[in-house]
Amino acid sequence: MSDRRPTSSDWAGVRLHIVSGKGGTGKTTVAAALAMALATEGSRVLLVEVEARQGISQTFDVPQLGEEERRVARGLHGGEVVGLSVDAKAALMEYLQMFYKLGRAGGMLERFGVVDFATTIAPGVRDVLLIGKVYEAVGRREGKRRGGDRTYDAVVLDAPPTGRIGRFLNVNHEVAGLAKVGPVRQQADSITRLLQSPQTVVHLVTLLEEMPVQETIDAAAELERIGMRVGAIIVNQERQPLLSPQAVATLREDPDGTTLLEKDLGSAGLRVGPVLTGGLVQTGLDLGDRLELEAQERAEIARLERPTYHLPLLRDGLDAGGLRELADALAGQGICANQDESEGTAG
Repeated sequence: MSDRRPTSSDWAGVRLHIVSGKGGTGKTTVAAALAMALATEGSRVLLVEVEARQGISQTFDVPQLGEEERRVARGLHGGEVVGLSVDAKAALMEYLQMFYKLGRAGGMLERFGVVDFATTIAPGVRDVLLIGKVYEAVGRREGKRRGGDRTYDAVVLDAPPTGRIGRFLNVNHEVAGLAKVGPVRQQADSITRLLQSPQTVVHLVTLLEEMPVQETIDAAAELERIGMRVGAIIVNQERQPLLSPQAVATLREDPDGTTLLEKDLGSAGLRVGPVLTGGLVQTGLDLGDRLELEAQERAEIARLERPTYHLPLLRDGLDAGGLRELADALAGQGICANQDESEGTAG
């Protein structure tokens, strides 16, 4: 079974791209590369993080982000990536001011620890506050007129890992026992409508390893159960195979037959012996096992029947050039094709 190849219409009308993945798969790097890929032809993209890890600032090598939206990279033809790190406490203070006009009294609540208590003891409310900033950015328009141009052509959310993504996005369920009416409930309802609309997809990042792939499969099932649309599967850090299937088969047929290998290496001017050739053969066999495992994991991913993108392993590590290489790889595979704006409201 082969990957489901992306098409130009996969993301038509999508304005909120949520990126999740098992810890260690590089989801923050992929989210940044996706934002860079989308910031083409003059597009303005907001890249948001909600885990207070300053992953965006580290990835783009810029000063730490705060409550203000700030440009972190330029795209092609006038496009740009704007970064934002959402803090739950700051979001709650803004929320209290917006709905209850607390003003200076809000600062007193923070000094007495009420804000920390609220964002810790009620994680469902905390997630509503965090996603609420994303929700507002998706629907924001320039100027006071509702019909003005949108502030951002797309929003990319670097979301929590797959182990928490379902609970994080299922805000209606998480606040059901805490707020059945009132502004918090209304906010949760509005957020849920956006998350379950055609404007939103959740992309899942994985490696060609058993545990990340299994978490991807589990997360896809959970997201579909709560009414979310699973977007792309992005296979990160793929290595080019160093041995052909025929070479692996030859090694497995006669792992002890090293005479020909010794002769070839000797003719190349190398001093060889049984230890060297035996080590090379074992390395080849190990590599063959790795390739076989990767093929099995590819088949598991293909069963999800989602558009699949492939990103290379960056041999020289992540820098500005490496990030651009990943962005170009996503763009080259069509992830930013047909970015039609959906005029449905975000709330």
